[in-house]
Amino acid sequence: MGETVSAFDSYLFSASRACCSPLAIFIQIQGCVICLTLALGWALAAYVRNREIKRIKDNMKGGNSFAFLYHDINDLEHSNQAKLPRVSVVMPLKGFGEHNLHNWRSQVTSLYGGPLEFLFVVESTEDPAYHAVTRLKSDFKDDVDIKIVVADLSTTCSQKVHNQLVGVDRMHKDSKYVLFLDDDVRLHPGTIGALVAEMEKNPEIFIQTGYPLDLPSGSLGSYCIYEYHMPCSMGFATGGKTFFLWGGCMMMHADDFRNDNYGVVSGLRDGGYSDDMTLAAIAGNHKRLITSPPVAVFPHPLASDLSFSRYWNYLRKQTFVLESYISKVNWVMNRALFSSHCYLSWGFVAPYLMAIIHIAAALRVASKEYSPEETTFASGGLLLVSSLAICTIVELLSMWNLTRIEVQLCNMLSPEASPLSLASYNWGLVFIALLVDNFLYPVSAFRSHLTQSINWSGIRYHLKDGKISKIDRGKDIGSNYTDLGGKHLYGKKGAPTKVSFLSSLARSLQQWHQPKKFDV
Repeated sequence: MGETVSAFDSYLFSASRACCSPLAIFIQIQGCVICLTLALGWALAAYVRNREIKRIKDNMKGGNSFAFLYHDINDLEHSNQAKLPRVSVVMPLKGFGEHNLHNWRSQVTSLYGGPLEFLFVVESTEDPAYHAVTRLKSDFKDDVDIKIVVADLSTTCSQKVHNQLVGVDRMHKDSKYVLFLDDDVRLHPGTIGALVAEMEKNPEIFIQTGYPLDLPSGSLGSYCIYEYHMPCSMGFATGGKTFFLWGGCMMMHADDFRNDNYGVVSGLRDGGYSDDMTLAAIAGNHKRLITSPPVAVFPHPLASDLSFSRYWNYLRKQTFVLESYISKVNWVMNRALFSSHCYLSWGFVAPYLMAIIHIAAALRVASKEYSPEETTFASGGLLLVSSLAICTIVELLSMWNLTRIEVQLCNMLSPEASPLSLASYNWGLVFIALLVDNFLYPVSAFRSHLTQSINWSGIRYHLKDGKISKIDRGKDIGSNYTDLGGKHLYGKKGAPTKVSFLSSLARSLQQWHQPKKFDV
């Protein structure tokens, strides 16, 4: 027994010494730098959001009780409201989940004073979303202009993109702006008015966008999605110009679609997989302006039964978008994002694995008498662990602060809604999610790169030269649920099959070796 322990200690101390090599120390210092960089980015994002909170409070103190709608109360006068342009809101739908009806109600009850129409676009009348929207329309009768559009099946692009383009074709001929929304977006009463005000103020804006504030449901999968979205939130909290685009909220000029300006229609229609990545690439190619106003942050409740396997499927879709592109420059940018994200993800995780070795070695040294050399290595390892722990705490505090401020801003922008709270957030799970998500991202990214195919809501898309080249549909292709909202896709055609995350990951690893078996 003593020899076994001695052998274990020998391996442990060898690993600890290896973790104190110059390269290992560089990796651990790099991990600290990544933590502090994220903390700084979230601090700057919190500053932008908090500045908007102060502006609303100052306006309310000045007598404008409707500051959550307009900074200038004179904008609420009838003469100003009558001049507002017409907006068409296009919502591509698939399936129906626990939060959808609440989200849709927040969208159609907007306090925008101009002409407004809502086009809910479904694949077919068999989609559960069709019947849910039909009930929603009957509830509002003629009070809200709601149209239900059946788009049929896509043949040259993703179903979501196809639904969006069909919705644009059906929008009112006098609409000046079109707003694309996902069905999991919960709008504030003044969101549409705020987006229009920015578009009117600066006609050079090509696209206006926003970003979700995830509300984890308690499962590890939901916290992984929250953690995945948080670094991206920095790019959307600029209060103005940004290079990022989120497909869940995009306001554009309607004439850009009517006239196919910059190739927005053809770029999406001819093999387009991702709406936001395609439009962001077009904006970059033509030097067009993308902005994100500080009020464009939306509560995004995640499904109460969001399993880890559904998180994995979501991550697969997110990494797969980097395989789609519309130009050589776009391809180069995607490869750069692919490489840097993979490097930084594992560069973030590696120091924590080394920290476990350092702590284990220090515990062994503390429990027995060892040579001064081993004690020195253990002490040096603990110094690195302490530095990483401090940087991690700073990072988590910065993430908590940004989330706190965004929760406060959302509550101010939707005073009629039930207030959001940070009380439900489990920060221990947030830390675990940081490690799990960053470890799995490169795995998912390489899987997407090797197979060039993805299962999205029961449809398998195959890419060739960055565009969709083949679409497979069938009963055995996908789950009866989407990933985030837990939405039923096929009504009562069968109960969902429960698949563990390990089974899903094992299947993915198997597909690496046998891609044709699954991807044909």
